[in-house]
Amino acid sequence: MPSLHSVSMMWPFMLWGLALVPIVVGSYIALRGRNHWPAFLMLLGLIVLLLAMTRPRAILLLPSRLETVMLAIDSSGSMRANDVQPSRIELAQAAAKAIVQEQPAFVKLGVVSVAGTAALVQAPTDKREDLKRAIDNLPLQRGSALGSGIVIALASMLPNAGLDIDKLINPEEAARAASNSNNAKANPAGTPKVKLEPASNTSAVIVLMSDGQSNMGPDTIQMARVAADLGVRIFTIGFGTPEGTVLHAHGVSVRVKLDEAPLKRIAEITHGEYFRAASPTEIQKIYQSLGMRIVMQKHQLAEVTAILLTLGMGLVLVAAAWSIGRTGRVL
Repeated sequence: MPSLHSVSMMWPFMLWGLALVPIVVGSYIALRGRNHWPAFLMLLGLIVLLLAMTRPRAILLLPSRLETVMLAIDSSGSMRANDVQPSRIELAQAAAKAIVQEQPAFVKLGVVSVAGTAALVQAPTDKREDLKRAIDNLPLQRGSALGSGIVIALASMLPNAGLDIDKLINPEEAARAASNSNNAKANPAGTPKVKLEPASNTSAVIVLMSDGQSNMGPDTIQMARVAADLGVRIFTIGFGTPEGTVLHAHGVSVRVKLDEAPLKRIAEITHGEYFRAASPTEIQKIYQSLGMRIVMQKHQLAEVTAILLTLGMGLVLVAAAWSIGRTGRVL
């Protein structure tokens, strides 16, 4: 519903049309009309139609159309940990497939695998079976480069954003190349040339699923800021427990913990939200809550002339039908 203080008129001079109202009322009295209620509805409809001629506008809360969701899934070795059952990676895969299943048919989704490097394993598509297959076949590898995962996800759904993937993922090499060149570009970091307001891109969203540990690739927080500059929100889901568990691999034992701080910070920077997945029973609550938050609503100034025209014509037709039913004529 629009708030009354937000209503404005594009053609306020058409308010002069309301001068017809006293004339109509006077004519009805002069003709000694007896169908008072139909006449009242007819008059009300006429007033609404005259107001519609001013082309009124109001600020409405409208849902935005989501077009692409990228699922960046941590496939590093630490996701083998079973401090959440059945394991972090299996819980993440279940969450990812639930999100895929719940999205409307017109929304395209893609999958990025994030380990020592990040790779696009499924380009954005509306084929749900292909997405589920890609999620089920994620290989676990050494290392974790969450920053790279964000970059690959951004580049996959916003190919025209002007991102230089090589510069973002390998900033040291890019800096060396720029220092050796006399024609260094004005965009040395590979960041977007045009920056948007955070969360202003309502058609694209990233869902990052991880235990929060990142030990390779570009700085995760800096890459979150790149996403914010593109107006893309990142929703993060943490898997594991703060106390963690001990993993044994290749004769080495290491304790792996859920690091919530970077996941919360990523969500904060991009105006997304952080969720923690502690058990399979919580997955349903998470994707239901996530589904409501992914589709943003925004205040937008919109013309409401059509609404008034429909209402006015409806009142006039009801009044005419009522009067014909009673007297066989219109008023």
